[in-house]
Amino acid sequence: MDYVPGAGESTRGLHSSRRIREGRQLNKNVVRGYVLAFVALGFGLGSFRYSIGSLDNTGPGLFPLLVSSMLLAIAILIVIRARYEAPDRLEIKVRSIASVLAGLVGFVLVSKIVGMIVGIVVLVFVAALAGSSYSWRSNLKISAALIVVAFAFQGLLGLHLGLY
Repeated sequence: MDYVPGAGESTRGLHSSRRIREGRQLNKNVVRGYVLAFVALGFGLGSFRYSIGSLDNTGPGLFPLLVSSMLLAIAILIVIRARYEAPDRLEIKVRSIASVLAGLVGFVLVSKIVGMIVGIVVLVFVAALAGSSYSWRSNLKISAALIVVAFAFQGLLGLHLGLY
């Protein structure tokens, strides 16, 4: 006997509950493997635009090709492993995605206007809203660590980062 929605119940919920009952829900681990494979294929295929060279005389495309090949192998293992484990339902959290994107946009804008140090702090504090818990102390520690890394990149590698 099919379930018929009552007054006030939407058919959207009916469809999603049917998908869950029928086992057609998105599995988080399978989606993770496919996304990783997509990224690996993107970088791997892009590496062929450069010379691969040989192991004696490596070209600029060899390192991205090797790294993307390893990522693709890991992605395939994730998908295969997900087939043998209990499915873990994928939940898309719009608030978390929006927080991370807002943090990245804030980082770019603040870095252009004020400097990268303040941009790093904005990035960490806004992106941390995506988490389940929020701690300004851990955000300060993460910001300090990232600022040290930025100074290290500037000092050791000679990169012009526009820190302040």
